[in-house]
Amino acid sequence: MNKNGVDKSTPCEFMNSKPFIIGVGGAHSAVGKTTLAEAIIRYLESRKPPQPFRLRSTQPLIGAIKYTKTPLYASLIDDESIIGETGKDTSKLSGAGARKVLWIKSPQSDLEELVAVALSRLSDMDVIVIEGNSAIEFAKPDIVIFIIGEPENGIKHTAEGLMGRADIVIVPKMSQASPPGIGEYAKIYTPEKYPYKFDGAEIQDIITFMEDTANKKEIKRLLTERSVDARLTCNSARMIAEELDVPYIEVGKAANELKIKIKNCELGCF
Repeated sequence: MNKNGVDKSTPCEFMNSKPFIIGVGGAHSAVGKTTLAEAIIRYLESRKPPQPFRLRSTQPLIGAIKYTKTPLYASLIDDESIIGETGKDTSKLSGAGARKVLWIKSPQSDLEELVAVALSRLSDMDVIVIEGNSAIEFAKPDIVIFIIGEPENGIKHTAEGLMGRADIVIVPKMSQASPPGIGEYAKIYTPEKYPYKFDGAEIQDIITFMEDTANKKEIKRLLTERSVDARLTCNSARMIAEELDVPYIEVGKAANELKIKIKNCELGCF
């Protein structure tokens, strides 16, 4: 039985046609992007079923992309002897459990093409974790996480746009208030300590936030696809909830946000 009391023998596979992409960006360098990317990879690699994000595989293949800005030249590195060099961020991602790690070194002008190539090379993965603000802009991830550090370090001007589009924003608990510019629907997570460790309950909380956000995005996508003139039948709305194994009320909330009217409701679900 699912959350709505409906027997489901076949789970919904709405996120399985392509890799589930997670972008990890930050306010400035050394804010904890690699630490979080490692923690996400390690969690998914060691997780017992059921996997989050409706992944088809019980043991998902995880790929990773690291982006480093360079002033003049562009390269896409997959040489394991370079990727695995001790101390490099790429080595940390590989050590956490990423099956394939690619390192993009590029100026902004060549980045879009290299991101497309890297994603193509990792198309057989179930999950791709991308670290690096500019690379995230071109990759269009399913989930974007933005990390903010100590207030005195501020936020780079070039990072403000990504922060505004982030689904989850991580802010240290010692901060008096969240900085302006965070998106209206972003989830704010405030770990107890800084520098961040992202272990134990913290990474579980972040994964839960990501799964909740991914569900809501998919609800909205299906509502938009299936509504006509901003209207949807009650039966169609219930089908969305049952397909995604979410409570009816979540579909109703998403419909309200999209200003989609659910008509002919027989059971008072919405």
